[in-house]
Amino acid sequence: MIFASGEAPGRVEDLTMLPWSHACAALAGRPLRLRLLTPPYPALGRGELRCLRVRALDGADDGAFEMTAGYDGYERL
Repeated sequence: MIFASGEAPGRVEDLTMLPWSHACAALAGRPLRLRLLTPPYPALGRGELRCLRVRALDGADDGAFEMTAGYDGYERL
């Protein structure tokens, strides 16, 4: 994926706060585990789904990444 600066991200930290689709595109071809951060009450996500954290996995999942994503805001049901 190419960013406005014309360069691809060099570190997974560079993916933080990007829209989820852009962060996934940057990790294309790599195994990815997605975790969705949600409030502790029933809610609907509002706004953009964003990448909040990416970390490399090791052990049995060596070479894979885990992405935690969340919405800009939540509306209680």
